[in-house]
Amino acid sequence: MTMMEKLSRYFHTLRHLKPRQMAYRVIRRLSRPSLPQRRGPVQRRSGVSLKPVIPRTMALADEFAFRFLNEERRFSPGTIDWHPAAAGKLWCYNLHYFDYLQEVGRSRESARILVDSWITSNAPGTVDAWEPFPLSLRIVNWIKYFLASGKEATVAAPWLDSLYDQTLWLEQSIEYHLLANHYFKNGKALLFAGLFFAGNDADRWLRKGLKIISEELGEQILPDGGHFERSPMYHAMILEDCLDLLNLCRKESRRDLSMLAGRLRGVTGAMTAHLLGMRHPDGEIALFNDAAIGIEAAPAELSAYCQRLTELRVPEPSGPCWSFPDTGYHIMAPVPGNRLIIDCGPVGPDYQPGHSHCDTLSFELSLAGQRVIVDSGCCRYLDGDIRRYNRGNAGHNTLTIDGANQTEVWGAHRCARRARPLYARLEQRPDGSLRFEGGHDGYRRLPGSPVHHRAFTWSGSTLAVDDRVEGRGSHDIELRLHIHPACTVKRDGDTILVSSDERPLAVISTVGAILECDTGWYSPRFGIRLPCPVLRSIQRRTALPFRGGWRITVPPELTRS
Repeated sequence: MTMMEKLSRYFHTLRHLKPRQMAYRVIRRLSRPSLPQRRGPVQRRSGVSLKPVIPRTMALADEFAFRFLNEERRFSPGTIDWHPAAAGKLWCYNLHYFDYLQEVGRSRESARILVDSWITSNAPGTVDAWEPFPLSLRIVNWIKYFLASGKEATVAAPWLDSLYDQTLWLEQSIEYHLLANHYFKNGKALLFAGLFFAGNDADRWLRKGLKIISEELGEQILPDGGHFERSPMYHAMILEDCLDLLNLCRKESRRDLSMLAGRLRGVTGAMTAHLLGMRHPDGEIALFNDAAIGIEAAPAELSAYCQRLTELRVPEPSGPCWSFPDTGYHIMAPVPGNRLIIDCGPVGPDYQPGHSHCDTLSFELSLAGQRVIVDSGCCRYLDGDIRRYNRGNAGHNTLTIDGANQTEVWGAHRCARRARPLYARLEQRPDGSLRFEGGHDGYRRLPGSPVHHRAFTWSGSTLAVDDRVEGRGSHDIELRLHIHPACTVKRDGDTILVSSDERPLAVISTVGAILECDTGWYSPRFGIRLPCPVLRSIQRRTALPFRGGWRITVPPELTRS
C-alpha cells in the first residue's frame, strides 16, 4: 500500500467521527481517572427491586471453571487468575463481566469467593478489570445479584464500597470516544448504580445515566425496531439492556423514571418483534455484521423476558415477506421452514462502524428448517486472516469486483470508504412470487465507476438471484456462496447438488460464468472456524455492463405449506 493510499484510508476513516469522539481520544491520552475521597459510609436506596432477569446456563459443572468464546480455563478457589497470560483480551473481559453470577446452580459460597477474590486482586485502574466496558457490565451484574431475592443480607460492606468506587471510576471514564453500544452500557450502569445507592453521588449518577439512555434510545433504536449497528447479536444485547432498565424502573414513582419505563415498554416491544423477524427457522439469529450465536441471550429467551415484564406477547412477523427498511434487512418466507434474509442496509452508524462487514446485498438461506447458504459469521475480534475473511467480501454471499472489498474494512474494527445502499424494494407480486431489488455504490471508487444491482425472485420452487453491474471498462467479477458445513455438495456437470443426510435440499447453477468449488470458513460462534464449501462464479476481464447470478432450485416437496 502506497503512502497516498494509507493517507486516503485514514482520512476516510476519521472524517466521519464526531468532534466529541476526537476530543475525548485526546483527553483519554492525557488524563486518567482517580478515586475521590468519599465522605461517610456508603448508603443503599430502599425499595429498589427486580423481577427475575434472564438466567445464564452454567457452561461447566465446576463453579471455578469458565468457558468463554469456546475457550476453557479452570482455577482453584484459592488461586483465581484474573489476568491469565495466555488468554486474549476479550476472554479476560468476559471473566471480569461477572455474567456468571446469574448462572442457574451457582452457589452463594462460590459467588462470595469470586467477588472477594476480584476485590483483593484488582486495585483501581488495573488493566482489563477497570476499563469502562467490563466495568459497566460488572456494576450491573453485581447489582442484579445483590437485588436477587433473599440475597440482601449477603451484601457485605467491602462489596458495597468496591461497587461504589467502581461507579466513581466509571463516571470519569465514560466512552465518549467510542459512543454506540459502549456508551449505552455506560449509561445503563450509571442508572443502575444511581438507583441502587443513595446520596449526592448516586443522584448525580442517576441524572447522568438517565440523560445518556434517554438520548441514546432515540439515536440507537431505529423506527423499524432495529439497533443502528445492524448486527443481530448487538441488537439482542441492547434489547436485554433495555429490558433490564425497564425491569429496574417499572415501579418507580419519580416522573422521569416513570416516563422512561413507559418509553421502554414501546421500544422493547418493537425490538423484540425485530429480533424475532431476524431469526432463522432454527430459532437463532442471522450472522450479519459481527454476529455470533451463543454470546447473547437467544431470541426466545428475550421474547419471554419481554412478556414477563410487559405482560404482552410480541408476535413474530408473519406472511410471505417483510422488511425492516431502516436497518435494511428484507426477509422472504414463502412457506414455514424456508427463509431468505437479505442485507441491503448501511454498514452501521457512520461515526462508529466498528462491527461492519462487507455484506451489502449478501444473503442467508434456510430450507426445510436448516441453514443452507450461510454468512461466514464472526470468529474473533483480533486482527488477522480469519478476521479479514469474516469482514471482507470473501466471507459473504455477494459480488466482488477486481478483488476489492465493497467497503474498505481494515484492522480489527476500522472502516474507511463504505458501500451505501441506493435503493431497496420488496414486494409480493400478483402471481404470488416474491421479488426484492437493491443496489449499492461501494465500487464507484474503482475505474469505470461500477454500481452493483441485485434482484431476488422466489417463484414456486425456484429462487433466482440476478446480478447486474453498470459502469465502464473491463473488470474481474466473482460471486460467492457459502454452503453450511453440515450439507453435502456434489457436482453434476454445470450444477451443484446440495443435500443433508442424503435429503436433497437444492440444485444450484450459475448464470453465464465459470463455476468453481472451493473451501472457505464458517464461524457461527466466537472461537469456532469450520471449513465449508464455497461456490464461486467467476468471469475474468468482462466488459460492463455485466449480467450474471445464481439459480437455486428447491425440491417441490420443500415448497409446499
